[in-house]
Amino acid sequence: MLNKVWEIQGSFGLENLKQTTRDLSESLAPKEVLVRLTATSLNYRDYLMVIGTYNPRQKLPLVPCSDGAGIVEAVGSEVSLWKKGDRVLPIFAQKWMDGAPNMDNLRSTLGGPHDGCLANYGKFQEEGLVATPSHLTDKEAATLGCAGLTAYNAVVNFGGIEPGSDVLCLGTGGVSLFALQFAKMMGARVIITSSSDEKLERAKNLGADETINYATKSNWERDVRKATKMAGADLIIEVGGAGTMQKSMMSVKPYGTIALIGVLAGGESSLSLYPILMQGVKVQGVIVGSRADFEKMNRAIEQNKMKPVVDKVFGWEEVPQALEYLQTGKHFGKVVVSWE
Repeated sequence: MLNKVWEIQGSFGLENLKQTTRDLSESLAPKEVLVRLTATSLNYRDYLMVIGTYNPRQKLPLVPCSDGAGIVEAVGSEVSLWKKGDRVLPIFAQKWMDGAPNMDNLRSTLGGPHDGCLANYGKFQEEGLVATPSHLTDKEAATLGCAGLTAYNAVVNFGGIEPGSDVLCLGTGGVSLFALQFAKMMGARVIITSSSDEKLERAKNLGADETINYATKSNWERDVRKATKMAGADLIIEVGGAGTMQKSMMSVKPYGTIALIGVLAGGESSLSLYPILMQGVKVQGVIVGSRADFEKMNRAIEQNKMKPVVDKVFGWEEVPQALEYLQTGKHFGKVVVSWE
């Protein structure tokens, strides 16, 4: 059978992201599952992978996009977890089942180094999939695998959050809005930043307790202190990287946690480490999560009927435009591509 895909061909760059078809054998290994994919969501990692910044040594051609959603089309002879017609989501690191990862787990990621979900069909090991929360559409559920699970681990597993804790979310992209939703689910107070007053109003409608426009308040770390009665935030969702890290260190409380997730404002900088040392601050890198984490998160999402925030949906033919839109930073929540 023929499988329609988008792939990076020859060399990196949006201009080298092309539609093509690949031969796909209909035979399945005993533990293999054939999934008809219907949607993907875009992460900044996907954009960096396409332009060659994320891993310049990535072998090409590559089908990008780490997130996906779809329907089981066929199963191998020994598959017991799934049947034809089940709605499923591929996990980001296909070999990371539970606990802390090892290097082999971290090399099993979709959308680089392995082919991702920007395809009509994908083959996965049966344990490389989880069930789709029943109240979500595929467009909504396709946002969960990376941004959703990263935010869940930052807030629930690493954040030490309790009712009444103060959580600072930087920006209004997918991870930050998921973190806002999970933090509110746990009874926390949420402070969120943006350069757009309109986005801040929308964040209030999601439950944000305090908002800060960092475009008009360049010393926003002072506003975080004021909003926390000068104590500092218990947890900071740090998606800016080096460009915002210094201000985050001035915004966190002693023995608080900075969950380092993204590098939207830069990955390298000269930082003073004294605030971390003198205040016992924990800086926790968050690299998505395991299959077990994904299943726990989905149970919480289903129990609370939580809905991901989808900013805009693009069609199959509009993938380059979708990536360009993601790069502008104009989105509020997740950017999705759907072909169903």
